[in-house]
Amino acid sequence: MADRNRATLLELLNKPGNNVCADCKSPDPEWVSVNLGAFLCPECAGCHRNLGTHISRVRSIKLDNWEDDQVQAVAELGNEVVNQKYEQFLPAYYKRPTKDDPELLRSEFVKAKYSRQEFIYPDRQTAYCSGIKEGYLYKRGRDDKGFKKRRFCLTRKLNGHSLLYFIKEKDTAPKCEIDLDSVNVVFAKDKIGVNPNGLQITYFVNGQTRSLFVYADDPKEIVDWYYAIRAAKFEWRRIAHPQQDETELAEGLTTDFTLEGWLQKMGPRKTDGFKKRWFTLDNRKLMYSEDPLSPFPKGEVYIGHSDGGYGVTMGARDVRSSMVYVFTLNTPERDFILSADTREDMDQWINAFKEIQTTEPTSQDLRLLRMLNNNS
Repeated sequence: MADRNRATLLELLNKPGNNVCADCKSPDPEWVSVNLGAFLCPECAGCHRNLGTHISRVRSIKLDNWEDDQVQAVAELGNEVVNQKYEQFLPAYYKRPTKDDPELLRSEFVKAKYSRQEFIYPDRQTAYCSGIKEGYLYKRGRDDKGFKKRRFCLTRKLNGHSLLYFIKEKDTAPKCEIDLDSVNVVFAKDKIGVNPNGLQITYFVNGQTRSLFVYADDPKEIVDWYYAIRAAKFEWRRIAHPQQDETELAEGLTTDFTLEGWLQKMGPRKTDGFKKRWFTLDNRKLMYSEDPLSPFPKGEVYIGHSDGGYGVTMGARDVRSSMVYVFTLNTPERDFILSADTREDMDQWINAFKEIQTTEPTSQDLRLLRMLNNNS
């Protein structure tokens, strides 16, 4: 009976929607929530276990034995039926977690979907859906490097939204007011060592990129801020482009960094030595800093199309160095000679640059180029 039931479950994987995880859409799910009838990847199955068996009872297709009534219950449901119920009011700006996203985002999505049932009852989305929000986050100081509790406000203006933060509780004037149009938000668990619930908020000010590092004690609170910023940006896009499809409006509300890590960088003269720098590739913008938590980068470089004089090659011409994994990033202004610690790291950076340099720049990319040129 066990083999027969397992064979039936494997056949059910061929039904539309069941060949990917119900939550993150990763292919070839190997786990099932018996009572929900959802096929799941191992990572999402782990999140389901944390919900408790009163919400989701998870079993392995291959490792566990299945009773007839359990298989029948799953056969009557499946991912399409499950998502029609639990995602019927999933907002367009809400980012479905993928296999590459941090565990925090995946875990909170699963809780929102099944435990809090936010996408069945839209009135449960008030913590992030309105385009306005107020609360407290711990922010890293630009100079003293410590994290201090600060009041943050997301406000709606006539020409868009702004993110504000205040130094003291009773302050009426904000320390900083940030136009949300230039804001990007990424999770920064591995950078903010004091707390895993961290965000890096980047924006353009006075011709360069500023990074704010914040965290919250409650994982739901930091995820709510992430989605509140996405919701506010989406709202303004919908006002500005009322005829555009919601899926298109939601593209690029926030973008994860393409690649980050330590590299050695040679100075502009070939007699200069190498210095260790933290590099962040944010789509077409390459930033390098002395530290992953630097508030401002030491330099920013636009990565354009190969037709415009941009390229990347292994090695470095006329440069003698003991560095092994050296490569050169070519731009019209100068060549950046870089070195990675391993061949794997070097290949990752070279491939990332090549992919960008063979992609046609968008209007937003060209706007970034103008902004960076105005600062140079």
